[in-house]
Formats: sequence, structure tokens, C-alpha cells
Amino acid sequence: MYRNKKAGAVGIIITIIILILIVIFSNGESNTAFFENAASNLVMPIQNGLTYLKNKISGNNTFFTDINNLQAENEELKQKNSELEQSLRELENIKTENETLKEYLNLTEKYGEYSTVPGYVINKDISNYSKTIVINLGTDDGVAENMTVIADQGLVGYVVSVTDTTAKVQTIIDTASSVSCIMSSNDESIVCKGTLDDNSSLRAMYIPTDSNIAQGESIETSGLGGIYPKGIHVGTVERVTNTQNLTDRYAIVKTAVDFDKLNTVLVITNQ
Repeated sequence: MYRNKKAGAVGIIITIIILILIVIFSNGESNTAFFENAASNLVMPIQNGLTYLKNKISGNNTFFTDINNLQAENEELKQKNSELEQSLRELENIKTENETLKEYLNLTEKYGEYSTVPGYVINKDISNYSKTIVINLGTDDGVAENMTVIADQGLVGYVVSVTDTTAKVQTIIDTASSVSCIMSSNDESIVCKGTLDDNSSLRAMYIPTDSNIAQGESIETSGLGGIYPKGIHVGTVERVTNTQNLTDRYAIVKTAVDFDKLNTVLVITNQ
């Protein structure tokens, strides 16, 4: 009796399990979709995170690549800028040389009757009491003491001492300088001396009492005195100062040469 009841209970349990399995398998497609949805919901956030991280890393790589490219371009631009600056300096040097050559050409054409040697001013001593310059010409270039030195605008001075490669020139604005001159309008003689006033003025003295000297008068070398040849432009009368004694009157002559800007000269070698 007991065994029959136990067997009946087991049969019922087995029947229930079979019915459950039948229900599960009969709804297989629905369960599969459920598990797929669950898996998808679990995996997608992870996948999205990995994708974002990958994009971020890729972006950083691009950023560093761009930095390297910019640095390379910057170095290239620096190099080109340096080359352009060097070219500009070379062009400036060529321009300066051309201007110097033009000055020499003008000088040689203007003073074509003289044999001359062109040179540069390499040192200046323009003080109150000594106003001299040093040029890059010496005995090796045929330069000797007492030779006249001129510039494009007019008279500079004369050579007072010389070495193999350099020469010292006493300028006409030196206080120890004295130049025998004439007024271009009447050929009357005067003497122009350097002053302490500035670097562009001479004092014209010993003006003949019957001479009419006026502002704007052109002054040239007379050829007297044994140093300067005749006819070299010295300057222009800036003003005339009259005194009670007519013999003491004098004029201020503005030099033709701007000694502050003097760079190129000619030395006359055949005077």
C-alpha cells in the first residue's frame, strides 16, 4: 500500500517536470531573446566605454603628432628667417658698396684733372682742439705728407703724417688749420681758419677793406701757400660780422664737407 502511494507521488513529480520541460522548450525562442537582451544590456556599456577610450587615445596620438609637426615647421621657419636676414645683410653691404663706388665715380669725374687714390675714413678725432681723421691709405698706396685730401662736396684737409697703410689728415676745421682762399665772385684773397665753435664752420679773415663779401658767397682754394691746388670748393659764406675797424671784420664760412658724416675721400697725388 505504502509503495503504491510512493510510486504514485514519484510519477506525479516526473509528470510535472516533463510538463515544465515541455513548456520551456515550447517557448525556446522567447527565452533566447530574453537572454540575448540581457547579454546585450550587460555588454553594450562596456563596449561603449572601450570605444570611447580608444577614440580618446587616438585623439591624443593625433594631438602629439600635430605638436611634433608644428615644432618641425617652426624650426624650418626659423631657419628660413635666418637665411632671409643673412641675405638682407648681404644686400645692405652690396648697397653700401655701390653707394661708395658711386661716390668715388663722382669724385673722379669731378676732379678728373688730378691723379687720385680713393680711401676710407677709419678713425676720427674731432674734439675742440684737434680735428683730424685717419684714412686707410699710406705709402704703399703712393700717399705722402702734404698731399691734399678731398671729398665729393669739397676740401677735407691735407696729410700730416703717413705710415705704410694709413695716413693722418689735418682737416680744415682744425684750429691749427689755415687755408688760403678766394671769393668766387671777385677772386680776392682771404684766409679761412678753423674755429672752436663747431665742426662745420671756418672764420674768413683778412678780407680786403674794399671787398664786398656777402652771404651765400662761394669760397674756393686760391692755390697759394704750397699745399692746396687752386679751385677746390671750401664752403659758403653764412654771415658777415662787421666791426668798428673795417680791417677786423670777418665772415663765417659753412664748410662744404659734413665732417660728422665723412666716410670716403680722395687723395690728390699729382698736385
